[in-house]
Amino acid sequence: MVEARAEIGIIGGSGLYSMEELKDTREVDIQTPWGSPSDNYLMGTLAGRRVAFLARHGRGHRLMPSELNFRANIWGFRKLGVERIISIGAVGSLKQEHRPLEFIIPDQFYDHTKTRVSTFFGEGLAAHISFADPVCAELAQLVSESCRAAGVVAKLGGTYICIEGPAFSSKAESELYRSWGMDVIGMTNATEAKLAREAELCYATVAMVTDYDCWHPHHDAVTVAEIIDNLNKNAANACRVLTEAVKRMPRQRTCQCGSSLAHAIITDRSGIPLATRQKLDLLIGKYLP
Repeated sequence: MVEARAEIGIIGGSGLYSMEELKDTREVDIQTPWGSPSDNYLMGTLAGRRVAFLARHGRGHRLMPSELNFRANIWGFRKLGVERIISIGAVGSLKQEHRPLEFIIPDQFYDHTKTRVSTFFGEGLAAHISFADPVCAELAQLVSESCRAAGVVAKLGGTYICIEGPAFSSKAESELYRSWGMDVIGMTNATEAKLAREAELCYATVAMVTDYDCWHPHHDAVTVAEIIDNLNKNAANACRVLTEAVKRMPRQRTCQCGSSLAHAIITDRSGIPLATRQKLDLLIGKYLP
């Protein structure tokens, strides 16, 4: 039984493993039907609101993208009562106009991963969510406004291509993604977005540009020290943006994210195995007799 509750979730990506801005904090260890999340959730207060923070790769960056237990991470937030997730992630830029230290709030994803499990469903229960608009438009707009208030250069809209990793792209791949019109490249957020939609959570991404992907003629001149410096600067900016976003967050949701499963469950209710019903009760209980 999880006693801790939060209303807003924050996923910290590369460079953002904690938030000093969180007050009255305590750690919560949650076990899920899919095992352990990346780390304990850090529960606390930010701008007067109850927030749950999770380091996506674990504190100390122990986990590679393909090793992440995405289902456990999202399930844990839902278990804590979270309704909205703001996901922070480091990305490479695929367009000249998206400069290092700028933020992109994408409104589309292209999932180019190969080994991920990106659904809670199966085991006798088929469900098909709508994913035409993969982020919560209202939350993305709020995050964009928060970037302006925090003095961070940000662009609302664009496509994030999610690759498997852990290797970065070859130049041929990078040029191909550019020819497709992709804006930024990362390794995590498309999977999170799909699971968040299935969990009926609002989800938006803050894609922090650290450098240009390898298509750029000056890519090889960028040092590891410069990239780490950009990661640290981006993380500091992200904390300011998150504080603004939480401060501006409406108490009630008016979007449709909270009813994403209303018409998604295809399986005849009488045919859903009892074990699956019990396993997924947190998500589907309100839709089953």
